[in-house]
Amino acid sequence: MERFGLVGLPNAGKSSLFNALSGADVLAAPYAFATKEPNLGVATVPDDRLAAIAEVEQPERVVPATVQFVDVGGLVEGASRGEGLGNRFLGKVREVDAIVYVLRAFGDEDVPGSVDPVDHLRLLETELALADLETVEAQVVKRRKSARVAKGNAGLSDEADALEAAHIPLAEGVPLYRADLGPELLAPLRPWFLLTAKPVLAVVNLGEDQLDRADDLIDQVRSELGGRARVLPVSVQLEAEAAQLTDDERGEVLEELGLGEGALPRFLRAAYDLLGRWTFFTSSEKECRAWPFPAGFAAHECAGLVHTDMQRGFIKADVIEWHRLVELGSWAASRQQGELRQEGRDYPVKDGDVVEFRFNV
Repeated sequence: MERFGLVGLPNAGKSSLFNALSGADVLAAPYAFATKEPNLGVATVPDDRLAAIAEVEQPERVVPATVQFVDVGGLVEGASRGEGLGNRFLGKVREVDAIVYVLRAFGDEDVPGSVDPVDHLRLLETELALADLETVEAQVVKRRKSARVAKGNAGLSDEADALEAAHIPLAEGVPLYRADLGPELLAPLRPWFLLTAKPVLAVVNLGEDQLDRADDLIDQVRSELGGRARVLPVSVQLEAEAAQLTDDERGEVLEELGLGEGALPRFLRAAYDLLGRWTFFTSSEKECRAWPFPAGFAAHECAGLVHTDMQRGFIKADVIEWHRLVELGSWAASRQQGELRQEGRDYPVKDGDVVEFRFNV
């Protein structure tokens, strides 16, 4: 399950975005630190392909992919040094897969705070960079000393080199995702769960009266990020209100407001693209299921996502494209008509493949 940490200044709309994405109804109040404990929410990933497969297979159950959202209290200047609720919040998002910056652009006389999303971005990046700097400084001397003691231990030496390389941009307030560190340096940093080494998706929170200027407002943020992160405009309050409605009511309201399919599908498409995630499917009379996976995974690696025994004892995979399966009417019909391809362990699974893994342990 992919996990996303929502980070923003007080009154930026984080909790409202959490409600919009997860369908929850947590407190979203116009004052600082209304969120004192992390909110955890799970959302189903909408996928028309899974629905089409299930329609023809008529399985006993359908299992879509899910994602988790973590909503923490608003950060303030000095959060890395403990201001506000400080590191109590930052520690809650260290293990997420991606950071979501919630940047306020809407104006409201009843809601205090800056309405410049670029100012929000800069402050958040600085605080997260300073938090990472503290982590790096605490480890770099230890790692270098350990590497000297354990001469010939390449792993310890690589960790020390990576920590020292990370220290340079972080000391200047530059987040690591902007620092052009290569994979040979980023990989050894993974055990430290550094906040600014994670992929970033920036959500610019717009007022209803700003929707017709959305492109101009997010272009400021895109320019500041320089192509290092995805940027998504969302009228968070409208989306949060729509998320509380039934499916039919929500569709009507979103259409009336010109919000299209809503925030969740748009967010997840951007997030999957950011993380490099594709989806394969398994299908039978008992269950149709969606399985997100890192693009480029081979068949035996995808088998391991279903069950470790499948990867360990992998023999082959029967594969068909989802749309061809739907055209033929069922997995059984596809097999009878000889439409299933047999692929080996190194076959690069494609987005939309329907797969049955053969294994023996």
